[in-house]
Amino acid sequence: YRDSAYHTWLACTHYLRGVRDVYNYLTVTDNRLLSVLPSSQFTTIPHRAPAPAPAMALAMKRAAATAVRAISSANSASILTRQLHASAEKKKIVGVFYKAHEYAEMNPNFLGCAENALGIRNWLESQGHEYIVTDDKEGPDCELEKHISDMHVLITTPFHPAYVTAERIKKAKNLQLLLTAGIGSDHVDLQAAAAAGLTVAEVTGSNVVSVAEDELMRILILVRNFLPGHHQVISGDWNVAGIAYRAYDLEGKTVGTVGCGRIGRLLLQRLKPFGCNLLYHDRIKMDQELENQIGAKFEEDLDKMLPKWYSGDVWYPQPAPKDHPWRYMPNQAMTPHISGTTIDAQLRYAAGVKDMLENYFKGEDFPAQHYIVKEGELASQYR
Repeated sequence: YRDSAYHTWLACTHYLRGVRDVYNYLTVTDNRLLSVLPSSQFTTIPHRAPAPAPAMALAMKRAAATAVRAISSANSASILTRQLHASAEKKKIVGVFYKAHEYAEMNPNFLGCAENALGIRNWLESQGHEYIVTDDKEGPDCELEKHISDMHVLITTPFHPAYVTAERIKKAKNLQLLLTAGIGSDHVDLQAAAAAGLTVAEVTGSNVVSVAEDELMRILILVRNFLPGHHQVISGDWNVAGIAYRAYDLEGKTVGTVGCGRIGRLLLQRLKPFGCNLLYHDRIKMDQELENQIGAKFEEDLDKMLPKWYSGDVWYPQPAPKDHPWRYMPNQAMTPHISGTTIDAQLRYAAGVKDMLENYFKGEDFPAQHYIVKEGELASQYR
């Protein structure tokens, strides 16, 4: 493309020294941004350009200022601005977590609550970043709304999610990065995030074992009719018949999973020693070798897997209102959203968030499996 555009972009690259990779190339004419071109069409500009001569340096500085003004005024500039995050600029980071109150001090590894805030406050503030933490996330007057317009990073969890709607994204002019401390980013409008050029990432794998173990526990609780017996004990009752009439062994029963990703496979592996007939339904069939290893069969007809019992902990909205119909379903073992927030899981996803923030400050990529939205593209499982 035009030599003038090349020199303008080279000036910008030199002027913004923190930028290591060039993701978009600009065509600038008459101080107006005309287009943002995909990097696949051009060769990247090296991070360390040769030191310019004094006259060239002045020209480059002027060109950079021109380009920055053009970028700032262009409608499509938000995508470029949000991707060029590697700089010495101090960031405003907002974390939304559940309140622990008196429980916050009972375990030093209880990092997932608002009071302990993933254990990264001192680290962030020592580098000059601002770290705002709240559990107040709903409604136009909530604490989160006060910080949307100028925050650069939002960290939240699936257990007390900040719902990132298209409306909120539109108001978040400085927002660059949405991090989930844990797994699951369905609290984010991913299409709107992609259109705005935001990066969305989560700590993939951080709590899959925690959730798989939790689901195995719930299956046993339901099959053995455990909950009515426990309720009898704490209420002072004793009625064996009221429990035994619908208590069964797990061995020989058919157990199915709807979805067979990381968690589903771990659950099936843990069910195998119980001698169950294992089924799974997923949009992608496992290869035969893995099916044989796990001992599960693919079931194409989802209707054949409709449950007689239901256990789970993912609600909408969260926290669930007191009149939520799921609270009153028969034969269920619902709880608040706790399966993936064991202390072990908290340590893993807190460490994962810190690692990604370090990469973000350096302008480096995250591990590929952590991305949910990158450079306007959704991960395959969300398409």
